[in-house]
Amino acid sequence: MTHRRIAAAALLGLAWFTGPLRSQALPPDIAEERSAHTEWLASAANSPLAAVAQQPVGPGVTLGPPGADLPLEGVAEHRVTERNGMVTLKGPEGSRVIPPGRSLVLGACVLTSAGAAGRRVLTVYGKNRKAKTAEYYPYDRGLVFTGPLHPPTQPGRVRVLALDGIESDATEAGTVVVPLGDRPVRLRVRRIPTGNEDEAELEIFFRDDTNAAGTYPAGRFVSLIPLGAGRYRLDFNRARNPFCAYSSAFPCPAPWRGNTIEAKVEAGERYLGGGLAAPPTVPESR
Repeated sequence: MTHRRIAAAALLGLAWFTGPLRSQALPPDIAEERSAHTEWLASAANSPLAAVAQQPVGPGVTLGPPGADLPLEGVAEHRVTERNGMVTLKGPEGSRVIPPGRSLVLGACVLTSAGAAGRRVLTVYGKNRKAKTAEYYPYDRGLVFTGPLHPPTQPGRVRVLALDGIESDATEAGTVVVPLGDRPVRLRVRRIPTGNEDEAELEIFFRDDTNAAGTYPAGRFVSLIPLGAGRYRLDFNRARNPFCAYSSAFPCPAPWRGNTIEAKVEAGERYLGGGLAAPPTVPESR
């Protein structure tokens, strides 16, 4: 990080700054976070590496035999429907509710439902998973920034695809400006619901010059962390891939307008391919 870039941001009154550049050791909290993520990918029933399909429930989704919307080996015919925000699985054994954010076992598969009421999405996971794992760049303390979150120029809500490919009603939270590349970069921040009614995350979906050359072609997500007193931390070492990087079962979010960094952000999660072509991105809707 050069003094020229930091000074340029300061002159705009939008200064974000890096912490000391002395240590490049991986902080314990990030090491723990990455270890937990790797374990989850390798073992969790709802790991994106085990995803079979993801589909809006809409008027109903049939599961099971050949000819069903989602054929599943060894599964009798079932139907998934949504009514008044409640997703129900109906089959030979009767009806069962799939609560948002919870899992339901069907034969060798696991089912989950998520998304806003009236727009629930069904995700199916199988017992087999792809032989992939998360890979990361070396930790770079120079890509950790702190500073203010500036109010949005156009407040409002917008439908976006979140990390997991689920359509969410995000709120425009504002912008941050960081000194990257030849000039300060303004990045749009959105508050995306987590699935719990009272919780949301401040997220930035961004592209940079490493996309398709070390990182996932569609871009990456990174969270903005509140520090209190109007200050926030943006740590690109925590940048992570959308779920479509692990399985083509998930739709890929489209890059957010304006969130392109004309520089290489060699920090956070990488993408080493592995036979997965990037699926088509889904454009934003307002």
